[in-house]
Amino acid sequence: MSKQRISYVDPDSIADPKMKAELDRCRREGTPRPESQAVRAHVPAVFWSFTDTWREVFHHGVLDHSIKELCRVYVSRSVKCEYCGNQRSVKSAKAGLTEAHYLDLLEFESSNRFGPREKAALAYTEAIVWDLETDDAMWDRLRAHFTEPELVELGYFVAITMGQQRWLRTLNIDHHQVLAGT
Repeated sequence: MSKQRISYVDPDSIADPKMKAELDRCRREGTPRPESQAVRAHVPAVFWSFTDTWREVFHHGVLDHSIKELCRVYVSRSVKCEYCGNQRSVKSAKAGLTEAHYLDLLEFESSNRFGPREKAALAYTEAIVWDLETDDAMWDRLRAHFTEPELVELGYFVAITMGQQRWLRTLNIDHHQVLAGT
């Protein structure tokens, strides 16, 4: 791996107790990793903007967290961000998502690991990532499984995830460099 492109802010140098607590939450829960947050910490507004989005859209929100986790890792595999693709959501693991689910992500349509709802979400993610045409059949498929608020949340989440992962891939950051433990 090439050298890291932007340094980590040392957690011990952070004066804001809320920022320190958020970095520790990242260590405990697995996503986002503390390393990417320690890079974002160079600009507190960036750190908090991402943190708030991640909390409200990925961890909470209207759509099942495990579906968002599958879509997040699909994006990682598609844009070849190993740093992000090797992260796992502890919340999704507790809900029953296993490593076996991640094996078939890029071949999701032919996989028997996913049901129709998961496949529809992954097809939507695929369309966003690869800029594919979405016809009436695709939207009928999506509407059979998701409400409009769920589709808005998933589309927004995939877009945020894809941009962040493409950016992080350029930084050459690695796991277990900041607050190792997950």
